[in-house]
Amino acid sequence: MEQTNSATAATPAADNQAQEQILVRITGQDRPGLTAAVMAILAKYDAQILDIGQADIHSTLSLGILIRMDEMHSGQVMKELLFKATELGVNIGFSPIGDDEYEDWVGHQGKNRYILMVMGRELEARQIEAATRLIADQGFNIDAIRRMTGRKSIKNPAKHIRACIEFSLRGEPADRQEMQRQLLRLSEEMEIDCSFQRDDMFRRMRRLICFDMDSTLIQTECIDELAERNGVGAEVRAITESAMRGEIDFKESFTRRVALLKGLDVSVMQDIAEHLPITEGVDRLMTILKRCGYKIAILSGGFTYFGEYLQRKYGIDYVYANELEIGDDGKLTGRYVGEVVDGHRKAELLKLIAQVEKVNLAQTIAVGDGANDLPMISEAGLGIAFHAKPRVVANAKQSISSLGLDGVLYFLGFKDSYLGDQGKM
Repeated sequence: MEQTNSATAATPAADNQAQEQILVRITGQDRPGLTAAVMAILAKYDAQILDIGQADIHSTLSLGILIRMDEMHSGQVMKELLFKATELGVNIGFSPIGDDEYEDWVGHQGKNRYILMVMGRELEARQIEAATRLIADQGFNIDAIRRMTGRKSIKNPAKHIRACIEFSLRGEPADRQEMQRQLLRLSEEMEIDCSFQRDDMFRRMRRLICFDMDSTLIQTECIDELAERNGVGAEVRAITESAMRGEIDFKESFTRRVALLKGLDVSVMQDIAEHLPITEGVDRLMTILKRCGYKIAILSGGFTYFGEYLQRKYGIDYVYANELEIGDDGKLTGRYVGEVVDGHRKAELLKLIAQVEKVNLAQTIAVGDGANDLPMISEAGLGIAFHAKPRVVANAKQSISSLGLDGVLYFLGFKDSYLGDQGKM
């Protein structure tokens, strides 16, 4: 009976043992099994793991573990960890974390999170300094930094090199509009692209992507190519440029340009299609989007003939563009058939396709370069101006000007290491 009482009395003493938090920091040369060896010691003393994080840069490890355990055993645990660190050839340090300090840290975890992407052909310290200075000025804390692109070879550099770094930020911007203006300024002055997005579930669950075609998927305006073959290139280009700058209504400019194509033999269209200059990164982007199950659409103020050619080439799901009228003699009549796909229509089509595919608008992406792309860029959950006119860049929250179209993948959270061989293209 006395033994039973003794055992019963010992239990509350164990339950009431004072607890403390200790931050364990380990740095040094990484090696397989290092984390397991540390965890084996912590497991022996039933330590709770409150937080853990690790980074590995050029085989150099930085590992942090926040533990909570009995004060009675903490000294022995630190002693054993010191011996193990010496055995493994790494550095180890300990910092006590008070209860109030820990609770304050927990309270901050509920704050909103954002992702800032910085990318370019190459990234230098001056560009990273400018971006991180802006982050600090806006009151953000950087929780994590990830490199999204592969490491470049010094001896055998790739033809189209890319560099992209992702900053995971906690907090709210002090001035969201001012931050967007400063990011635009950085992009212009330092030849980089910046993407600032809220880090919510929709950012990781995009499902529908809509592209403009001319000067986006291809590096030309098809109507200009047709005009050259019909001897009216200069006249059509002047109208095109004015329309893309937003100086004249798209429908009016389209009607005027199509009229100048009258008399062109339809066989010319096939030759142009077979020699379309595909934008850098399109092959890689399309392969990965299809592999990952994205629905892909072309919403173009250009022509269905060329959109359908790209549809067959890349397995694109939807094509909406303008249909040229062809006469019985096999020549263009200078008129079009059906409704003009202008900026307003592009935005409508994006919403329609999203509805058909049962996709939330927040899960949609729109990519384009001209003023007539702004309505769908504004409507989409992620709107991206690609090598766009200044007015378009100024009105789009995201833009790409330094890389090929596959730069869109980084905005979607893809790392080159996720993509296997396609990541090396």
